[in-house]
Amino acid sequence: MRVLGPVVDAVVLPFVLADELIRPLYRPLIRLLSRLKFMQWLEHAVGALPPYGVLAAFLVPFVLLEPLKLLGLYWLGTGHVRIAIPTLVLGHGASFVLVERIYQAGRDKLLTIAWFARIALLVERVRDVAMAWLRSRPAWIAIKSYAAATRMRIAAFFSRLRDRRSA
Repeated sequence: MRVLGPVVDAVVLPFVLADELIRPLYRPLIRLLSRLKFMQWLEHAVGALPPYGVLAAFLVPFVLLEPLKLLGLYWLGTGHVRIAIPTLVLGHGASFVLVERIYQAGRDKLLTIAWFARIALLVERVRDVAMAWLRSRPAWIAIKSYAAATRMRIAAFFSRLRDRRSA
């Protein structure tokens, strides 16, 4: 594993840094979206479904949004970058939000399906082991520290900006 360490650092840790810097933006967005009446209705509707109905509800984001992602990829491949990037961001973002809300609303029922529960437990274990290993990497620790310092600098900048406007 020591041989792969620098390779893993070079490949994975830039994504970690991006996640650390972007997370303060998407968490409030998820909270905001979860307050929308449509999302509340969706969560209630999913929560009322039987276990296999919740499982079937996962197909909805794929049926609705995969064609949008494919269209974005097509546009990207044909050089229409200005329309492709927003299309891909919208497709992936909406898919992420819908799947996450469906899973949260129906998680307890999904875990009553034996094979799903086994897979979910296995995925959680693999994720936990992988994340523990990544978090032990010196590069991870350095990037987390850098990201925290960057967030503090950004917060201080906006605080000074607010103070100037209120003065």
